[in-house]
Amino acid sequence: MAAKKKTATFESALEELEQLVERLESGDLPLDEALADFERGVKLTRECQQKLASAEQKVKVLMEEGGKVQELPFDAEDEFSGDAE
Repeated sequence: MAAKKKTATFESALEELEQLVERLESGDLPLDEALADFERGVKLTRECQQKLASAEQKVKVLMEEGGKVQELPFDAEDEFSGDAE
């Protein structure tokens, strides 16, 4: 029986993406590896974008009051900034 590929969580995909960026920025990779890492990074970016869009839609549904969607601003930079100065 073939095993299904498990979809990564947003956090694990983001962590892997950050690791790929570090590897690519180091400049020490052979071209083939750099290209493979870049391709993987593009896939992870798309997965993260889809997960964020899905989460945003769920939040809109949850914020629905009286038949109207009440959109509230969300500053993602505040939530995900780990590089506090």
